[in-house]
Amino acid sequence: MTRIKEFNLPDLGEGLTEGEILGWLVSVGDTIELNQPIVEVETAKAAVEIPAKWGGRVREIFHPAGSTVEVGTPIIAIDTDPDAGELPGATARPAGELPEPSAEALAAVPPAPAGPVEPGLIGGPAPGGRTPVLVGYGPRTTAAKRRPRKPTSPGTPPTQPRPAAAPAQPTGNRPPPPTAEPVLPAAQQVAPVAEPVSTGQRNGAVLAKPPVRKLARDLGVDLRTLTGSGPLGSITRDDVHQAVAATEAVAEPAGRTATTTAPSFDADRERRIPIKGVRKLTAENMVASAFTAPHVTEFLTVDVTRSMKALDRLRSRPDWREVRCSPLLLVAKAVLLAVGRHPQVNSTWAGDEIVVKEYVNLGIAAATERGLIVPNIKDAGRLSLRELADAMTDLVKTAKAGRTAPADMAGGTFTITNVGVFGVDTGTPILPPGESAILAFGAVREMPWVHKGKVRVRQVTTLALSFDHRIIDGELGSRFLADVGSFLADPEAALLAWT
Repeated sequence: MTRIKEFNLPDLGEGLTEGEILGWLVSVGDTIELNQPIVEVETAKAAVEIPAKWGGRVREIFHPAGSTVEVGTPIIAIDTDPDAGELPGATARPAGELPEPSAEALAAVPPAPAGPVEPGLIGGPAPGGRTPVLVGYGPRTTAAKRRPRKPTSPGTPPTQPRPAAAPAQPTGNRPPPPTAEPVLPAAQQVAPVAEPVSTGQRNGAVLAKPPVRKLARDLGVDLRTLTGSGPLGSITRDDVHQAVAATEAVAEPAGRTATTTAPSFDADRERRIPIKGVRKLTAENMVASAFTAPHVTEFLTVDVTRSMKALDRLRSRPDWREVRCSPLLLVAKAVLLAVGRHPQVNSTWAGDEIVVKEYVNLGIAAATERGLIVPNIKDAGRLSLRELADAMTDLVKTAKAGRTAPADMAGGTFTITNVGVFGVDTGTPILPPGESAILAFGAVREMPWVHKGKVRVRQVTTLALSFDHRIIDGELGSRFLADVGSFLADPEAALLAWT
């Protein structure tokens, strides 16, 4: 059995087909242990750290950070028995670097013969005066040439390469060649006008990618006059932009009389964000939900002054002083109690039947750097108010850190989205796939409100309930939303009456 084992990108849940490597936690040559985290990968669900399947030494990393890799593709090679000695020809190297020839390979190359060799054989003369040898081995027959340096300023010719060594003088009794006027190499001939030499040209052709060529055409730049700064002297977008900037700087004194500059509307003033990972999955789910389930949204404005006072009293209790108590906690509790009174709100459309679920996996929409995710609290209806508060705190912390596991975002049955934290009054939320209702909780504001026959300043919020009209009709949706509002208007009375 081989010592070198290749670790494939695993399926991280729910049939995901690919993942993006955010960063490697190990390097080539590191010694790792079993189950040690080695790479951080972002899927369409979340960012997760993948542990090592074997212990040993990292031999090779196949994909750098930023690569998108399909599930089942090898991403790293691990030597599971590094103490047994080096493998022949298996020197560790970074991804993409070619190995050096081993000593055995070099020894297998036959040495060049000492005496004269027949023409056409290895090491012997061939037509044109060259000496055929194995590619990559044998003596150098030409002097090394350096690529011309870039000009230090516009209009300055690049440094000329050094002339090659003089040819050997004829020996023996052969007559010397006829004398003729020496011809300088092309690089040493003096041109009437010094022009910059483009290192982006090879045999008269300009090395540039198609998008760069299009950009040059749009901006009116001649690629043959540029000096490439990319690999092998290829011309990049920056080279084109620098040429345009230099042209504008030269032409600026002549055009200073103009008072304004015409605005540009091209790719320089645009930013392109790849659609991948969490954002890609969210977009697909929202489109599927919006054009599959017939959405209906109802609104209810509620006086939540008593709820805010109840939270203040709760925070003052000794066993709640370290607990995060927010209005969202009472909204979640109101939803759970209202689902118990109207179970069909917590259901799924299954084509030829409606599946009513006796458990509530309560989803809380969370905005993260990678996009919107909706982790859920499993079987939240069985939790006490304190347990619910702790579960919501852990859920939000994990989501903000980007560590939510794919399993924590699967199987949701009802979702709450808190748009009030952004100062928004309410909205019309879209159903997560597989769910029949979602509640938007708006900002709590002090507003004039009629209370006990008088206009007073009260704390008021607006709720919005979107639901699937195939499952929930107007009456059921209205009763459910009214029960949630009734709880928030007087939570203590509702707890006594409903539990």
